[in-house]
Amino acid sequence: MWRLSKAHHKFGRHCGNLDEFKVKRREHEKELRQARRDRQLVSRRLLPGEDEDQADVAMDTKTLEEDVIKLFHKLLHSGSQKEVHLKSMSKVLQNPSAQLTFIKQENSMHFLVGLLTGSNAACRLQAARCLLELSHSPHASVAPACVPSTPYLLTYLSGQSTKFTVLCLYTLGNLCPADVVRDKLVAQGIIPALANCVENQRHNLAVVEAAGFTLSQLLQTKDAEKKLIPMVLASSLPSHLLSVLTPDPEFGLAAAIECAWCLYYLTCTESVENNKALLSLGALLACGSLLVSLGGAVAEGNQEDGMELLICPLLRCVGNLLSSCPVETLSSHVGDVRVVVALVALLQAYLQTQPALARECTWVLNNLTAHSTTFCSALVTFNLVPGLIQLLPFSQGINTMVLRVLANIAYKERQSCVQLAHLGLLPALWATLKMADREMVTLGMDVLFMLVVSDTKVAEEFVRQGGISLLEALQYNSEEEIRQRAAHLLERHLLPFSTDVLDSTFS
Repeated sequence: MWRLSKAHHKFGRHCGNLDEFKVKRREHEKELRQARRDRQLVSRRLLPGEDEDQADVAMDTKTLEEDVIKLFHKLLHSGSQKEVHLKSMSKVLQNPSAQLTFIKQENSMHFLVGLLTGSNAACRLQAARCLLELSHSPHASVAPACVPSTPYLLTYLSGQSTKFTVLCLYTLGNLCPADVVRDKLVAQGIIPALANCVENQRHNLAVVEAAGFTLSQLLQTKDAEKKLIPMVLASSLPSHLLSVLTPDPEFGLAAAIECAWCLYYLTCTESVENNKALLSLGALLACGSLLVSLGGAVAEGNQEDGMELLICPLLRCVGNLLSSCPVETLSSHVGDVRVVVALVALLQAYLQTQPALARECTWVLNNLTAHSTTFCSALVTFNLVPGLIQLLPFSQGINTMVLRVLANIAYKERQSCVQLAHLGLLPALWATLKMADREMVTLGMDVLFMLVVSDTKVAEEFVRQGGISLLEALQYNSEEEIRQRAAHLLERHLLPFSTDVLDSTFS
C-alpha cells in the first residue's frame, strides 16, 4: 500500500500516525495472503490424458462390487494372467464404490503391495496404476488403507523408468492431503526423496511436473508452515523449482506452472526469514524475469492457453517477496524495471476476461511502487500512467489498487505530481470523488491533497475545473473523515486560489 506523506500525515489526526498505518498495512497483507491460501484447495489427479477412460467406467455401476470380488479372487489364484487381471482391476477401481469394495477385501492391500514390490515389471506397473486409482478416491477411508504402499512408492522415485516414477509421484500427491498419510510420508522422508527425484531427472518435464504437483499438495496442508516448509527450504528443492522458471518456451508450461505454485506456497507464510532465504536464491529475480517474458508475449498477441495458470502464482510470489525485500536492495533483487511494463500489459490483457488476475497485477504494481522511486519513475518514463488513469472507473477492487499506485507516484516527489496532473489525473479524480465507494473517495482526496500542495498551478487548475463546489458538497458527506478532509483542502489549500481564478475568468 502507498504510504502517507509527512505533510498529509500532519493535516489530519484522524489519519493516525505512520507506524499505525504500517501496522494496518501488514495486517491487510496478512489477511490477503491467508484468503488466497484458503481459496487454493488441494486436488487429486490422474495421469494426463486419462480422464476420458473414467467416463466409460462410470456408466456401469450395477455389477461393480461383484466384478471387484471376482477379479480379486482371480488375482489370488492366477499365474500368467495376473497382468491382464490387474489391468482390468485398475479400470474397475476408477469407480468410487469399487474402491471401497476393494479395500474391504481381506488382505487386499497387502496383496497389492506384494505385486507392487514383486519381480514382474509389468505387474508392478499395473499395481501402481491400481494404487493411483485408489489414491484418487473421494472416500476418506481409502487413503489410510494405502499407507502400506508409501515406503515403496518413495523408493521407486529413484528408479529409471519415467512412466513408473510419474505414476508413483501422482499417487503420493493424491494421498498426502490425508493427515495420517502425510505424517507417515514426512517420517519416511518424502522431502529428500522429492529433492533427489527432481535433481536426478531435472530435464524430464513429465517427472518435474509430477514432482511439482506432489510438493504443492504437501505445501497446502494445514501444518505445512511449521513442519514442512522449513524442511523444504533446507533442501535443494527451492533451487530446482527456480531453475524451471525459465523464459525458454521449449521447457514446458505445465512443469513451470506446478513449480510456480510451489514457490507461491513457500512465500505466503508470515516468516520474513523464509522469504529472505528465497530472496538469497534469486527467487524475485527469476519470477520477475519470467513475468517480463510473459508480458512481452501477451503484448504481442502470443497468449497461449493456460498461460494465466502460470502468471497467477508468479504474481503472488513477487508480491509476497517484495514485502520481505529490504527497500535499499529492492531494485537489484527485481532486476529489470520493465517488469512494470509487463504488469500493465498483463493487466490490460486480462481486465475483461479475468478481472481477478488483473487485480493481482495491480497489487504487485502497488507493492513495487510503495517503496521504490525507480519503479514509480519507470511507470512515467514508459508512458504507462495514462492507461492506469483510464482504469479508475473500473470496479472489482482494481480501481482502488490503481489509485494506490498513482498515490505512490505522487508521494515520491513534487515533479511527479505535476506530471500526473498534466497526464489527466485531475478530471479522473473529479469523477472518483463522486463515487459511492468510501475507500475510493478517501483515497482520491489523499491523492488530490498531494497534487494541490505540490504546485500552485495544479491547485489553480483544479479550482478552474469547479473543484470548490465539489469539495463543498463533500462537506455534507455522512462520513466524518471525508468531511474533515474536504474542509481542510478547501480552507488551507484551495480557497486562497479561488479569487485569483475568478479574476482571471472575468478579466
